[in-house]
Amino acid sequence: MTNEERLIELQAELDETKKAIRVILGGAQEYRIGSRTVKKPDIGLLYEERTRLEREIQSLIEGNGIFRTVYFEGR
Repeated sequence: MTNEERLIELQAELDETKKAIRVILGGAQEYRIGSRTVKKPDIGLLYEERTRLEREIQSLIEGNGIFRTVYFEGR
């Protein structure tokens, strides 16, 4: 996967996370569909995920990936 493809994927995940936050802020944390009750994720976890995605996107844009090159010299 290229950096461009990863950036597009991360941006889509960030958009979905932001959408989920808006939904939770607009109402309750659970809802009922027929006889089933569906619980939405904890908003705190969504805020953490949003921050993680924003940092990873920024890192890709700046070219500072999470991996570094390390050189070891002799003993």
